[in-house]
Amino acid sequence: MEKITAIKGIKDILPEDAPTWNYIESIARQVFSAFGFREIRVPIMEKTELFKRSIGETTDIVEKEMYTFRDRDEELLTLRPEATASVIRAYIEHNMMSADQITKLFTIGPMFRRERPQKGRFRQFHQIDVELFGDDKPQSDAEVIFMLVHFLQSVAIEELSLEINSLGCKACRPVFSRAIVDYLKGSEKDLCPDCQRRIHTNPLRVFDCKIESCNSIIAGAPKILDYLCTGCSEHFSQVKSFLDDLNVGYLINPKMVRGLDYYTKTAFEIKSGSLGAQNSLAGGGRYDGLVSFLGGPEVPGIGFAVGFERLIACLPQTEINKFKTDIFIAALGSRAQKISFGLTNELRRAGISAAMDYADKSLKSQMKRADKLNSSFTLIFGDKEIDERRVELRDMKAKNQQVLSLDNLPEAIIDIFRKR
Repeated sequence: MEKITAIKGIKDILPEDAPTWNYIESIARQVFSAFGFREIRVPIMEKTELFKRSIGETTDIVEKEMYTFRDRDEELLTLRPEATASVIRAYIEHNMMSADQITKLFTIGPMFRRERPQKGRFRQFHQIDVELFGDDKPQSDAEVIFMLVHFLQSVAIEELSLEINSLGCKACRPVFSRAIVDYLKGSEKDLCPDCQRRIHTNPLRVFDCKIESCNSIIAGAPKILDYLCTGCSEHFSQVKSFLDDLNVGYLINPKMVRGLDYYTKTAFEIKSGSLGAQNSLAGGGRYDGLVSFLGGPEVPGIGFAVGFERLIACLPQTEINKFKTDIFIAALGSRAQKISFGLTNELRRAGISAAMDYADKSLKSQMKRADKLNSSFTLIFGDKEIDERRVELRDMKAKNQQVLSLDNLPEAIIDIFRKR
């Protein structure tokens, strides 16, 4: 019978990798909570219309990459390709704006896009997503960017590079779009098919193209910063000023447009030199009209997403992944096995990671097992120790040992761990 394997581009998170995921999530929760953000958990599937409206029907995500299917009642459903639309849907549906003018949320979980699998890019991938609703001030832009940089530094990511840009608003961006179309006139036939289509649907997306021939044509294109209205220009200047006040270094990248249609004004991206060609680690921006576009009130918003798999690829090699056990009980003989079984589970109930071998193997074999489990302590006893009512506890790191009375042994061990 043929072996069934995982779907292409969708990977298992193995036990040796899970501690790293848990570590990153715990740091995210600590950092975001300090900034006043609260966790929300949204469904992994939504009505397809939500993503068509929010992301844009002419984007590659909607046209080529979404996993969409018909439910039994013929309703179109889609596995979420990104989280912002789902968070906004929940924000509107549960009337969160009535509880507080400013709402700060984050969510962590899987997203789905049918892309060509490659390093750092999967068909099921995971993101940390952060959204701030209700404030359109440049301080909020700087706060969110600062929090993102602080989070990445807190998980020991190195070689970070922050790029920022302004995408203008509905008043000034159309003027820039027309300038791009005018600039590309006469060069259409030299562009890739996607860019030829983008000229008529969303001209700014030509800056997103990764094909070298298109990049060389676009190299001399007008810059959006030269077309900003007074309000957008002033907003961007203040964002830069607040980032300067926070000592956050940045580069201005006037060709950065982000991949989704809903962004306005501030856009930002963080890259890492350790990722190679696919070097984008996190990105986001402001989307002041999206909440109302999805049926909510006129509420401004800003947010970002961090790619979990890419973040892990940037982490320095540490002991995070190493599985550890607090104590391994090496029991020799049937009497010791019986006592150890009760002791092991009593320690577990007290919150101590405990393990033992039920096979009654030799001491040498059991000590190898203790090493494999990275046990901090090993408790050794057999018939002799039971008769003498005392056992030996070895500290595997300090390489020393102490003798404990078999009477009240669980309490003695628990006390040792409480004092550590």
